[in-house]
Amino acid sequence: MAAPTRTPRGTWIEAGLRALAAGGPGAVRVEPLAKTLGVTRGGFYWHFKDRGALLEEMLDTWERMSTDEVIERVETEGGDAREKVRRAGALTFSDTLLPIDLAVRAWARHDPPVAQRLRRVDNRRMDYARSLFSTFCTDQDEVEARSMLAFSLAVGKHFLAADHGTRTRADVLDAATGLLLA
Repeated sequence: MAAPTRTPRGTWIEAGLRALAAGGPGAVRVEPLAKTLGVTRGGFYWHFKDRGALLEEMLDTWERMSTDEVIERVETEGGDAREKVRRAGALTFSDTLLPIDLAVRAWARHDPPVAQRLRRVDNRRMDYARSLFSTFCTDQDEVEARSMLAFSLAVGKHFLAADHGTRTRADVLDAATGLLLA
């Protein structure tokens, strides 16, 4: 008789991140995750002490994916600094990472340790943006302003419901990005 297979730890974390993105931290519950994965909740406790341990590992995974892995990929794929800024934004706020990022931001508003983690992640992202902008901007005030505007645009565009007259949202975003990278 074959030994029973356990649902891998990473599968629980991925399911937790999907639940977080869909419904916030309150949606990350052991029983619903087990049901989604088609397993019993006993397997959860093989990997995690409790729900808090899962939440912590989810945040670790989000942080790694949205900083280390993004920066590594941008640097590996190369290009000039302007191309890297565009790629870093596209990867950081991709269809996969954006819903998680927005859920973590909402969560951080009510949970100081999560807010502290978000600050660390945002500081790493801003440091990377500064390093890229400083390759073609010599004025450090301008580097800081461009970094802040680029990051604000990347996060904030998801919260704006404004119309743009005869222009499409994509056209306006391309124009704004062009101004930042000029």
